[in-house]
Amino acid sequence: MAKSAGKIRAAELYTNLERLSRAKSHSENSDDEPLDLSALANQPIRLALDSSKTLRMKKFRAQLFYQWLAQTFEPCRAADIGGGKGLISYLLLNSGWDPVVIDPFDQPLPDKYKDITSERRVKIPPGDRVARITAEFEVEHAEGFDLLIGMHAHGCNAKIIDAAAKYGCGFVLFPCCVIDEPFYPRLGVHWLESLADYALFKKQDFFPFRLNFKGQNIGLCHVGKCRVKESSTTG
Repeated sequence: MAKSAGKIRAAELYTNLERLSRAKSHSENSDDEPLDLSALANQPIRLALDSSKTLRMKKFRAQLFYQWLAQTFEPCRAADIGGGKGLISYLLLNSGWDPVVIDPFDQPLPDKYKDITSERRVKIPPGDRVARITAEFEVEHAEGFDLLIGMHAHGCNAKIIDAAAKYGCGFVLFPCCVIDEPFYPRLGVHWLESLADYALFKKQDFFPFRLNFKGQNIGLCHVGKCRVKESSTTG
């Protein structure tokens, strides 16, 4: 019963995010009015390309996220906010991107990872590095970046949306829980729905996407000034 209830709630979340993504922005005189989700049109969630026919384990989410970014956007200057050890930035760097990790904790790269395409274990050379800013993310850090990446960027999701609105950056949010954010969802409203609503309040259109791993696997993307690949799944 618990699993069935979870599937039903997930389906409701997908539907609400699809509807929200079609509301490009609030009208000029309705900034203080709540969105009526039931009145918004339907739009499908984009899926990331992945060869696996089954849901992957959570430990592969960073690689799946990297693959989706590389499939969707042309290489650009990207801020990996709350990027931890920097695996996503490392993979992007090796794909021609210019990434910078912004995280208050200075952590070394992992020494190895399993490549989900080749199914082989890859060792990261000890001398390899990614650029880092060791600090709590603030809106002003976004100046000069094309894309703001937030995978489990605790306490930074609303700031990322604020920064995109101020500097014209694109953003890709993959939140998990509400920690140190300036607002919380209303009772019965999912955190992703609240972020989607806030993005629209800040006049930032978006589309939802889904990665192929178990658990909370839905993200929100605002293209901003980024260049999208013609063959990407956002079309």
